[in-house]
Amino acid sequence: MRILLVGAGGVGAAFAAIAARRDFYESMVIADYSLASAERAAAIDPRFRSAQVDASSAESVTALARGCGATHVMNAVDPRFVMPIFEGARAAGADYLDMAMSLSRPHPDAPYEKCGVKLGDEQFAVSDAWAAQGRLALCGIGVEPGLSDVFARYAADHLFSEIDELGTRDGSNLSVEGHDFAPSFSIWTTIEECLNPPVVWQDGEWSTTAPFSDPEIFDFPEGIGPVECVNVEHEEVLLMPRWVDCRRATFKYGLGDEFIEVLKVLHKLGLDKTDPITVGGIEVSPRDVVAAALPNPAELGPLMKGKTCAGLWVTGTGKDGLPRSTYLFHVVDNEWSMAEYGHQCVVWQTAVNPVVALELLAAGTWSGAGVLGPEAFDAVPFLELLTEYGSPWGIQELVPVTAG
Repeated sequence: MRILLVGAGGVGAAFAAIAARRDFYESMVIADYSLASAERAAAIDPRFRSAQVDASSAESVTALARGCGATHVMNAVDPRFVMPIFEGARAAGADYLDMAMSLSRPHPDAPYEKCGVKLGDEQFAVSDAWAAQGRLALCGIGVEPGLSDVFARYAADHLFSEIDELGTRDGSNLSVEGHDFAPSFSIWTTIEECLNPPVVWQDGEWSTTAPFSDPEIFDFPEGIGPVECVNVEHEEVLLMPRWVDCRRATFKYGLGDEFIEVLKVLHKLGLDKTDPITVGGIEVSPRDVVAAALPNPAELGPLMKGKTCAGLWVTGTGKDGLPRSTYLFHVVDNEWSMAEYGHQCVVWQTAVNPVVALELLAAGTWSGAGVLGPEAFDAVPFLELLTEYGSPWGIQELVPVTAG
């Protein structure tokens, strides 16, 4: 296996640090628009080398993938670059992995009721072409989507006979010393998913709702505690029902009142927009300005304290025929990830999952062709290998909700 990693930011650099401890691949080329960033990420292992790439150009990705003989292209950049990298990998005859899928476009007339173009639609539209080439595009294999989707497969196969709801719930108790507002993940991506209409799967159909709708308090494990979570657009809702039978699928994120208010203000001022505007004779995207004005999430690790939790709340009927309510989760403590890998917990938790997936693909434990989500594969080998990486997952039984 020869890996081309596109993106040497926070997640890409964490991916490289995790992969450096494994021996399932022959070599890795780490590429970024900033050659300096790629060089820093590649300096940690003699199997790594750096390169420059334009992720907005499928031709640039294809040329680099062919030039380095890549068998697998790993996408670790913002989702606005998904399609050029996805198409570039296929043109090069390489398999492909990403952690976020092609972007959505709201319904023009009823954005908070009906779906327009959904997350991943552009990729699923060419699944047959990938399959015809015998190539695999494993999409949404970060933590959310990714590990949460693996949890869905595990719950369906081993814990439940019927599933009522697959509810991804993400929360943390993280703080960043010296900053009133400092997102621990890409603000570009956060704005995209939080201000778009959230999608809900209900009784065989996808529909949308308003951003930040349907708030609930979820009690997260390992000392994180109660966090208010709200509906957010996310790939799990578009992936899980394709492979796992469920009545309902949702994604809720613990953002906090302050974060939600900031996002609303950005939207009100038009600073969430991606189309360039002219300022002093220079064209610039307002969202890119916001991202440039905030601290780099990859550099916040030494200032961060607390834990982050990704997980899936599954309700339905257990294998014993009784009502069951179970939370499958993965918690990472920032103190541990910084001490062990030198990367903050949010980017590390995202990056570890595609490394695990690539190792399973290299061994032939996972295999397939076409555009597939993590739910299409056996969950047990993934969860066992994740634990072997030193980051175990957990299960917490909750009180089942019964009709009364």
